[in-house]
Amino acid sequence: MPRRSTVRAVTTIGIDMGNNTLHMVGLDSRGAIVLRERVARGRITSRLANLPPCLIGIEAGMATHYVARELAALGHDVRQVPPTYAKPFRQGHNNDFRDAHAVAEAVQRPTTRFVQPRPMSSSICKRCTEYGRALSANGPQ
Repeated sequence: MPRRSTVRAVTTIGIDMGNNTLHMVGLDSRGAIVLRERVARGRITSRLANLPPCLIGIEAGMATHYVARELAALGHDVRQVPPTYAKPFRQGHNNDFRDAHAVAEAVQRPTTRFVQPRPMSSSICKRCTEYGRALSANGPQ
């Protein structure tokens, strides 16, 4: 019996965002771990571009909106999970791969609430407003 490739077996991916790297855990339809990788932040889209569309859960944070938009453009179903909803699924001590596995488990639950990805225009307007406030707080120079 031919062995199936892990690329085809992945149905759910959990991603834990770090400063420079992302930790990914991929689950198959039975919930078994078939993918466990550490990927540089800039290479996440090229790594997931070859996968068939699947459910991706990202632990919500400040930098996840951009990544969520990029992965959604590739055709994946991307959902951002607040850390408080992923915490009950963490097994053992805290590390990045266990956090990614907890996110992958939480994103599969029907009662989990998700964070909506912020559109690009909203992110740009927020940055401009913050920049203007910083300039006006410093006064004329």
